[in-house]
Amino acid sequence: MATPKFSIRENIAIVAILLVLVMTVLDVTLVNVAVPVMAVKFGISDSAAVWIITIYQLFITMLLLPVSSMGDLFSYKRCFLTGVAIFTISSGLCAASQSFTMIIISRALQGFGAACIMGVNIALTRIIYPREVLGRGLALNAMVIAIATAAGPSIAGALLSIASWHWLFIINLPIGVVVFILGYRLLPQNPPRDKVRRYDWISAIENVLTFGLIFYALGSFARKGDLHVVALLLIAGIVIGIFYVRRQLHREYPMLPVDLFRIKLYSQSIVTSTCSFIAQNLAMISLPFLFLNLLGFSEIMTGLLMTPWSIATMIVSPLAARFIERHNPAITAACGMGVYAIGVVLMLLVTPGCSHWDIVWRMTICGIGFGLYQTPNNIVMVMATPIKRTGGAGGMQSTARLVGQTLGATFVTLIFAITAPMTVSVRFCLGGAIFFGLAAGALSLLRASGSRRPAA
Repeated sequence: MATPKFSIRENIAIVAILLVLVMTVLDVTLVNVAVPVMAVKFGISDSAAVWIITIYQLFITMLLLPVSSMGDLFSYKRCFLTGVAIFTISSGLCAASQSFTMIIISRALQGFGAACIMGVNIALTRIIYPREVLGRGLALNAMVIAIATAAGPSIAGALLSIASWHWLFIINLPIGVVVFILGYRLLPQNPPRDKVRRYDWISAIENVLTFGLIFYALGSFARKGDLHVVALLLIAGIVIGIFYVRRQLHREYPMLPVDLFRIKLYSQSIVTSTCSFIAQNLAMISLPFLFLNLLGFSEIMTGLLMTPWSIATMIVSPLAARFIERHNPAITAACGMGVYAIGVVLMLLVTPGCSHWDIVWRMTICGIGFGLYQTPNNIVMVMATPIKRTGGAGGMQSTARLVGQTLGATFVTLIFAITAPMTVSVRFCLGGAIFFGLAAGALSLLRASGSRRPAA
């Protein structure tokens, strides 16, 4: 199969999308490292400072589907550029913040901008890349995200060693300006629409309230908030969610893509994705406790030992993209989750006194498995949907990831609360990671008959 040639215009457009993806990912990992410093700066408790991270993720989750729907209806390009502008301006506001209230408001605006970007990123990628090599585009996105995730702590540490925390946000400003200019000139427009339709503001409000209340309740529960308040918020979110889903069932172009869930391959892929990210977070959150409490490694060494996972995912993702151009992506994804489960089993077998390299090769296997899974799963999910619904499908894909990550974090909190000692808790978490990883692999195998390899 001949490799398609990309014009300079298309290559630069791809670079613009990848640059802003790096910005949105780094603003999670960089701030994670800086939160203790910011807590001292603003004179707040550590638990309150966690909101600097949480509010960003909460707004992304609440707004992903509404802005994805806007992209489908109006313009992916316009939505993307709006997100870049909001994200860049709010980064400047974060850097200029003189109070905890101001940084929280600025971070919420950053989440809004990031949602606009993430909600249409896949749709733009699908328009730019030919069908037969779309997997390479999705793999490149995954690789860039993995690089940013792996490099984030090191970049934050280096910046904080020579400058104040404000520079963690200031570095976004020149990148944001460059991306906006490139995107304005080079990004493609939406495919032609069959008919003109109106934006569903009622569904947008219901979506924000449903995801906002439920995710806020789960976050409060994880932070040991008042159980009565948590229960009321959760019930309110579920009730509104019921009305929201019922409304979507009667819409021709629903914001929550219930129509796409009628596509068996798509619905299977969403459930598979959610299970996989539950499995990932159960391991990623609990492993540092294993390294610190059972194996006795230092904090610095613990951070370094987490890195092979991201590096392996970064390397394998583009290789998996090329592999599925000629092989069934669902079977490839299932094999990936099998390899991931083997890696976690090997992590369960480590004992005190093991060397650093004993951990590195095990973590590498986990990363290889997840990299082998991630790109094929994404390509199955995207190709199962009509191109005119790619915005909503991509938004739901990101929502599935966030739901899986949140549930994984909540499961870790629950396990830590009801089991002891810490080493037992960690092993229960890793057991859960194996269970959900194998579940994701089994679900992926169910898609094999409907997942033809991309056309050569």
